[in-house]
Amino acid sequence: MYAIITCGGKQYRVQPNDRIRVEKLNAEKGELVEIDKVHLLSVDNQLIAEPEKLKTTSVTLQVLSHGKAKKIRVFKYKRRKNYHRTYGHRQLFTEVLVKEIKK
Repeated sequence: MYAIITCGGKQYRVQPNDRIRVEKLNAEKGELVEIDKVHLLSVDNQLIAEPEKLKTTSVTLQVLSHGKAKKIRVFKYKRRKNYHRTYGHRQLFTEVLVKEIKK
């Protein structure tokens, strides 16, 4: 059984006991979070994609930790104009464990 969910503007394919990194969630470590934005559900090799059947479906996630991803360098440059800027960015993330998929 697996599901396609939306969390933080991105879509993820999740199964029970999966560990994934999603965009930062406002939840404490160890807290349970329910995601009800399910786009697709696979049960016994049958795909369910009808919105009416997926209204009651949700995925329960447990927050494991919060952190920052590796730093990326952003470099802006315009040739012959003596313009160049460098800055970095570290994206915040939340690591979660998929507890269960409720139908």
